[in-house]
Amino acid sequence: GGHVRLQATAVGRGSAMAASGLSLRKSEEIVDLIYLFSKTQYRAKEVTPQVEEIERRTLDLFSRDYKYSIIHNPNGEVCGHYPRQIVFLEQELEYDRSSKKNTTIFSGAVQISKLQDLVNRSKLARCRGRFVCPVILYNGKHICRSSTLAGWGELYGRTGYNYIFSGGTDDTCAEPEEVLEDDNGVRNGDSQLFDKVRGHDIKLLRYLSVRYICDLMVENKKVKFGLNVTSSEKVDKAQRYADFTLLSVPYPGCEFFKDYKDRDYTAEGLVFNWNQDYVDAPLTIPPCFNQNLSIDWSQYQSWDLVEQTQNYLKLLLHLINSDDESGLLVHCISGWDRTPLFVSLLRLSLWADGVVHSSLEPAEILFLTIAYDWFLFGHMLPDRLSKGEEIFFFCFNFLKHIVSEKFSAVKKQRFVYFYFSGITLDRGSVSSLSSEFSLITEELGGPSSVTSDNTDLFMNQPAQACWAAPMRKGPSPSPQILWNRLEESALHPLSEARSSSSSSSNQSDHGCPLPPERQTRLESVREIFLAAYSSTVGLKSSTPSPSAAISGLLEQFARGVGLRGHNAIV
Repeated sequence: GGHVRLQATAVGRGSAMAASGLSLRKSEEIVDLIYLFSKTQYRAKEVTPQVEEIERRTLDLFSRDYKYSIIHNPNGEVCGHYPRQIVFLEQELEYDRSSKKNTTIFSGAVQISKLQDLVNRSKLARCRGRFVCPVILYNGKHICRSSTLAGWGELYGRTGYNYIFSGGTDDTCAEPEEVLEDDNGVRNGDSQLFDKVRGHDIKLLRYLSVRYICDLMVENKKVKFGLNVTSSEKVDKAQRYADFTLLSVPYPGCEFFKDYKDRDYTAEGLVFNWNQDYVDAPLTIPPCFNQNLSIDWSQYQSWDLVEQTQNYLKLLLHLINSDDESGLLVHCISGWDRTPLFVSLLRLSLWADGVVHSSLEPAEILFLTIAYDWFLFGHMLPDRLSKGEEIFFFCFNFLKHIVSEKFSAVKKQRFVYFYFSGITLDRGSVSSLSSEFSLITEELGGPSSVTSDNTDLFMNQPAQACWAAPMRKGPSPSPQILWNRLEESALHPLSEARSSSSSSSNQSDHGCPLPPERQTRLESVREIFLAAYSSTVGLKSSTPSPSAAISGLLEQFARGVGLRGHNAIV
């Protein structure tokens, strides 16, 4: 294989794009992307001008909020199904309107030359050379993806391994090299070889400050034709990964999503069969997560696909919100089905909270995650579609199940919302509130009680507004202090996006508070995706006439009118 070349690229936020007239074009970009994606699997050695444009567009979207370096992967020399230009996010940027400059919020202190060396040395440690690759930078922590650990077959003969693992269909294989597991020479050499290559993998993990490793495999080892072809950190006999926090979170592979498609794309009530012979990896997580997340993990085999995905996402969000600087690795077997599912959900969930890619619009973050997390990292969409294994569609349709604030990574303050309707308040004296005054509380995790101490503070000032003031635990603030806070809140609207999109309806029905911005953002992404998907790939009903589930989706597709499509829904 070739060597990795990293080139530092100082990138600032691109010029702001006017929203007017561009939304349709951005949606058409997604239509074109999904159409191409549905016809071809990305290979770094086979790049067309259309793919080059996708690569360029992806880099531009990263540049809006980050300074990054590029790990060059020309012709797939490092990894055949990783991007030619692998983005290493170095600094998160924030645009300062006063100085008109970008300022660094979080920065990952990594020496590029050191990273270059570690990547070169560690790439053989994992299946298909899909090394540990950082893809999301959140609060200075790297969220990484990879495949699982390579077994003896791949380490001793990559060509033979590819042949065995793919069933003889891999385009890179010639004649298989026979490697027998019971060969004494091979067995005796295993330990020394594994010490070397897995040692490099561990050094890379440590250099990226990764502490948590979430393994989505339902197997301890992947068996193909009776041979162990891949392994996992959780069954490393030498306990080389003992210093990491290993979490075995078994999740159904792409084959299971044919059942999802055959049930007319309904995940509710769809439960994986954990009694199959090859399923031998139990869910194993540290006991502390039983308390912190209030999830009964012992019941995981009874969860349907919705609850299982929700709980796993909660777990991942909890890990990256730990108080230390620890990063996270997520992987399955090859790292191109279940892995992008959770990487994409993490990226979109954090974006909806405004903590990553904060300058991107819904269509832009959708393009970025489809192009980078799925297409450029080698997801085999044409193959999956031909088999009805629609894990890609499931990912974006699932956004409707994570709009709640309980999936938010942001620890929100408690807010009290005040709505005034022609009330006269006087600062000089304390008066009670009339029935025309409505007060609503909103807090992450549920509502709280509001006492007269919180409200007995207003005086004669004309007001017609909806304000939000943070409530803190402890003694209630004085009327003057809280009044000042309210005046300050009035100068900073709760959400420009909410007020602009819902102002007309709210003025008429006094709707306050408005729908959470997280929900609005995720629903927008999902609607854009559904419209683009319907006009390219389409949904295939397993019944003669579309079921109620598909009919409901078609109604949402209709919201994306105006998108030019390549073919209609089937």
